[in-house]
Order: sequence, then C-alpha cells, then structure tokens
Amino acid sequence: MKQLFLASLLGSTIAMCTAAMAADTDLKTLEAAAKAEGAVNSVGMPDDWANWKGTWDDLAKTYGLKHIDTDMSSAQEIAKFAAEKDNASADIGDVGAAFGPIAVKQGVTQPYKPSTWAQVPDWAKDKDGNWALAYTGTIAFIVNKKLLHGSEAPKSWADLKTGKYKVSIGDVSTAAQAANGVLAAALANGGDEKNIQPALLMFAEIAKQGRLSLANPTIATMEKGEVEVGVVWDFNGLSYKAKMANPDDYVVLIPSDGSVISGYTTIINKYAKHPNAAKLTREYIFSDAGQTNLARGNARPIRAEHLTLPAEVQAKLLPNEQYKKVTPIKDAEAWEKTSKALPQKWQEEVIINMQ
Repeated sequence: MKQLFLASLLGSTIAMCTAAMAADTDLKTLEAAAKAEGAVNSVGMPDDWANWKGTWDDLAKTYGLKHIDTDMSSAQEIAKFAAEKDNASADIGDVGAAFGPIAVKQGVTQPYKPSTWAQVPDWAKDKDGNWALAYTGTIAFIVNKKLLHGSEAPKSWADLKTGKYKVSIGDVSTAAQAANGVLAAALANGGDEKNIQPALLMFAEIAKQGRLSLANPTIATMEKGEVEVGVVWDFNGLSYKAKMANPDDYVVLIPSDGSVISGYTTIINKYAKHPNAAKLTREYIFSDAGQTNLARGNARPIRAEHLTLPAEVQAKLLPNEQYKKVTPIKDAEAWEKTSKALPQKWQEEVIINMQ
C-alpha cells in the first residue's frame, strides 16, 4: 500500500512539476514572440487612467515594447476593431464590463488566459478567456465633511434616505456612473437589474425634500462646495479626494447596506498585428506587479484579496472589508434593457418631484 501511495504521490509531484515547467516554458515562448513583435498599440488605455503609464513603462523597460494609445469610448473601441480588420492599428483595448460580451458577440476578440486566471472570480471573466476584469469599480459615496455642519457622514443608503444630506448623482441619461448609482441603490433596497423601483422611490423622496442636486459630482463642483454627498465609482472618488486642495475634508466609502461592483476588461483584437505583445500585456496586467500598478492609480485590482500591496499603495484603496456586501451585475441583458429605459423613468418619477 505504501508503495502504491508513494508511486501515486511521486506521479502527482512529477505531474505538478511538469505543469509548472510547461507554464514557465510557454511564458518564455510568449515573451520571446512579443519581443520579436516589438510593439503593442492600445485604445482606451491612456497614461492617466488607472495608472496605465506604470504598465507601459514596465513593458518598455522589461521587454522593449514600444507603445502608443488612442483614447476612446468602449463602443468606439469595438467598432474600430471591426472596421479595421484588414489593417488593424490596435492590438488591445480596455472596455467597461458590459462591453466584453458585446465584443465577443461581434467576433472581434481572441482569447488569452493569464497564469493567474484561477484567482479571477468567475463572475469577472469569460470562461473561454476572451475577457476578464483587471480592476473593479464599486459605487461609493464621496462626502464633503465640511458641508455637513457637524453631522456624521452617511455610511449607507438608509442614511441618505433619512438624513438631511444634499445628494449629487449626476446625469443618469448620459453617465454610466450615475446609472450604476441608481442600480446600487436598488440592490441595497431589495431591487435588482429588472427592478430599480426601490431606488426611484428613494430618489423621488430625496427630490421632494429638495435634497437632490443636479450638480455632477466632479472635482470642480466639489471644490466649489456644490456637492455634499456625491455618488461615484470608488476609484473616481479616491482620485478626486487625492487631488483636492484639502483632501482631509473628504471621506470616500462603500455604502454598508449594499452596492454594485463592475469594472473594466481588456479585449485583445482578433486582427491584432502584435498578438503576442497583446497577450503578454494582459499577462503582465494580471501579475502582482501589473495589479499593483493599477492600485497606484486608485483602481481596485481584481486580485486584491490575493495581493500584499506596499503600505503606501494599500493606503490609496479602501479596506477589503468595505466590499463585503457588494454585488456584481448578474443579469447583464436585463440591466442593459433597464438602463435604456432609466432616463425617461428618472425624468417622470424623480426629477418631476424637484422643488
């Protein structure tokens, strides 16, 4: 029996070593092929967004990859991949979570699963490797404490509902952040992607009380004192706070009674001229170093719970425990339909109540 056990153990060990060697060999092959291509061209991944600059600098220094980016929206990126298939100018793009499946449906992606694939939650990746969120956005509050006149900062949607805070969510007809803010409020109040009525009722009540501000929560409006509580993506809130003249006047937090978590995914162009460089870029983005780069840009890495970030980088993010009650979008098709109907519902059920 012992001999059988030892043989089994030895077989398992050899298999694991062989798998590790194969992965290592595959990565070295990928690195060599990427170096031979010599460049990676991106869309929607500018230097100043989520600290992409750190990753481009690392890829240039480590692998000699030259890089250019053209900033554009998620929809524009997918359209560009499709339009330029015979002469692709882009190798990789970064799109909102909802656009990953759209890009796959349009047939413009090619798969690649990075070596840290197992540490990416199932909800945040395509099973075939066509897309995977590298960093997340969760709807948060940014609060100007100086405008609260001694009141405590709201820690939940329930606090917003019963308090005297003036709330700024932005334009739900044009901003994905604002629309997701409505969904987050719905989820915290028993709604879902098909039923945002709980959120509409809450914001209608806030509007009736004269507490709904039409100011868009931005650095400019907050610095002018026009925003008491802004509903924003966590990475935006943290970036705004860091850039304020007096950062200590502001607090950013995830509402404790629930929120929605989404994020951004790379898509590798099916027609890329530098496909190996694009795959190596995704590999690097999901590595500890690449994930740390994103955190330096206030974006919460998808592998946050598997990383030990430098103390000064961890300080840029909210604590992991604040994310215990966040919910990913479970029915993307239903949410797409609901979000298209949201602007009219918002006008008819919320704005009409403004004093």
